[in-house]
Amino acid sequence: MAKIAMLGSGFIGRFYADSLQGQRSRDKIVSIYSRREESARKFAEDYQVAHWTTDLETAIAHPETEVVCVSLPNNLHETAVLLCCKHKKAVICTKPLGRNAAEAKRMLEAVEKAGIFHGYLEDLVYTPKFLKALESVQNGALGRILWAKSRETHPGPHSEWFWDKEQAGGGCILDLGCHCVEIARSFIGKDIKPLEVMCWADTQVKPIDAEDHAIGLVKYENGAIGQFEVSWTFRGGLDLRDEVMGTEGTIWLNSFLRTGFDMFTTGKGADYVAEKAESNSGWLFPVGDELNELGYNHMFTDMFNAMEAGKAARETFYDGYVVNAILDAAYKSASSKQWEPVQLEVWRGQEGISKVKTQQDYDAQYYLVKEEMTHFGAKKLILKDKVSGQIIEKTIS
Repeated sequence: MAKIAMLGSGFIGRFYADSLQGQRSRDKIVSIYSRREESARKFAEDYQVAHWTTDLETAIAHPETEVVCVSLPNNLHETAVLLCCKHKKAVICTKPLGRNAAEAKRMLEAVEKAGIFHGYLEDLVYTPKFLKALESVQNGALGRILWAKSRETHPGPHSEWFWDKEQAGGGCILDLGCHCVEIARSFIGKDIKPLEVMCWADTQVKPIDAEDHAIGLVKYENGAIGQFEVSWTFRGGLDLRDEVMGTEGTIWLNSFLRTGFDMFTTGKGADYVAEKAESNSGWLFPVGDELNELGYNHMFTDMFNAMEAGKAARETFYDGYVVNAILDAAYKSASSKQWEPVQLEVWRGQEGISKVKTQQDYDAQYYLVKEEMTHFGAKKLILKDKVSGQIIEKTIS
């Protein structure tokens, strides 16, 4: 049984609590911290938590606390993590790890110096569909990965601090791009170095200082490309989609919004439908098991199983740091309008990987470019001469 101090009683803290005291059942929140007394009291009542407080360090230092779950606004992550280091408490932190790579690096160095367990709560790389897709990719079903794209769009976050650039550290790039970057990075290979980023971003709709819409490309050392599409201006609910393309295959994932569960209602009896759903009437797309579909159950199971086994979780503060470094480059690119290098002061993956060039021999003279069967029953080959480079086609009856 893990005894947890939950820092934050808002939207994500309650999602975490529903999962923590759900699937594994034996874990228990023993202390809840909130910045507002009424929120702390209500959370404690709803989840049967014996101790509540409005003092951050009190929750962390509570004698029963074994693990601290940080579900606070982005600007409070570092303070909470440093207090966990001070009191030698294991810490798991919501995404993004920091508002920028410098913050994330300080947190990474602090937990490693303190020798405490640290987990990065990137739930979307724990969804059942993602885990199955990743297994297929790692087993070689798609061949060499060339391109991985992830999209997260919705009408905007729930709490006021997200909309404040200083507290949040940015807009939808930081809020949603952290998910998308880690999804693509996982498919391409977390040991493959991200080199540079090209990003477009704008504030198209919302009356805020940060961006509400962005598209970016991340170039990796092995020649693969990652792509993210993020928006706080999308109408229609929460749209989570991923695509992976390799030399031998393709995967398409639709994790939310359209999952095979369609419902029509006049709205007279409907209330909550799914996260960030914009309507409770008309054609709706509920989610069968929201905690599971969003990856929370598998994420916490991995975190606590790893902790009990004395090993690292699949997602650690190091992963959060790499993601922050990539997003820093995205922000620089959005401003400069050009490719910007990813500045990684700490890199623990492979070095010096060259781009792979795949050339399939047809015979001694030609490479095979493409082979297809025509509608009139003949096989057509597109070939390239190995010496001259000339492209020809050859039809075999």
